[in-house]
Amino acid sequence: MGASQRPTIKTVAARAGVGRTTVSRVLNGSPLVSDAAKAAVEAAISELNYVPNSVARSLVTSRADSIALVIPESESRLGSEPYFSAVIRGVSTGLAESQIQLLLVLVRDQRELDQFTRFLAARRVDGVLLVSVHRDDPLPGLLEEMGLPTVLAGRRSPDEVLPHVHSDNLGGAAEAVRHLLERGRTRIATISGPLDMDVGHSRLQGWRDELRRGGLEPDESMAEPADFTEEGGRAAIRALLERHPGLDAVFAASDVMAAGALAELRKLGRRVPEDVAVVGFDDSIIARHTDPPLTSVRQPVEELGRTITELLLKEIDEPGSAEHSLVLPTSLVVRDSS
Repeated sequence: MGASQRPTIKTVAARAGVGRTTVSRVLNGSPLVSDAAKAAVEAAISELNYVPNSVARSLVTSRADSIALVIPESESRLGSEPYFSAVIRGVSTGLAESQIQLLLVLVRDQRELDQFTRFLAARRVDGVLLVSVHRDDPLPGLLEEMGLPTVLAGRRSPDEVLPHVHSDNLGGAAEAVRHLLERGRTRIATISGPLDMDVGHSRLQGWRDELRRGGLEPDESMAEPADFTEEGGRAAIRALLERHPGLDAVFAASDVMAAGALAELRKLGRRVPEDVAVVGFDDSIIARHTDPPLTSVRQPVEELGRTITELLLKEIDEPGSAEHSLVLPTSLVVRDSS
């Protein structure tokens, strides 16, 4: 048999009807293989007269000892949004006990996506953490096809197939609205996040659900989507006030948007909280430094970063072993804005 036809791990895997990882585990004497799979691999090895090439073997089993944290957002949002720095701190904590390096990747356009895809195909990282997931983002699907260990912070939809961790967006938003209802507010508007993100949808749904529980029918013209930026928050509150000059409260789906809304309300001569009460979401450092200080839904963002990292390390060591979905609790922190 010529060198070109020498059987490879791939041929053994195909003959045995298993994945290449399973073959490499059998070759390395790993205990993580069922007896049946081990027998099938050993039979295929003897039928094909496969001789493990130690160099090829080290390539199959070698690790890059690094993971990528991918953020599909602009540098300006990365810099202005405390959420991202908190996630990065949590990821670093999750890696502290390991020898694994963290690679931070911004994917902002098609060129950067293609570049990153080539990087992944060369298996330069052992796994990927994906933050800020948009419904039509091609990256989660690509990672799924490549079979590269992946964990998401957030999810594309409630049917997400990849392992993921997210805060209780629905419950947190409902608690914010309940607080406003208990303060006697009856015309409660909301500035939602982008509706191509599950986080935007879930926080909007929490607003609807809690209004209904409070005996009010949600009026969709009292909801205005924005993009999680301060300018987005300013534009959204202007649009809401044009439609509903008498609104008496607003729940913004992030502190950054709430800060924009607060600044715009002041500019328009509305007193907070006397005329309009405001609640944000994140309980980031921004909430303590607005004027007045912002009531906000606290989500454990650092814990989220740490948890996705722990799940990914588990998934890299034992594919298929990580929990599929984890929800982290939120709580309301009341300050002067409401």
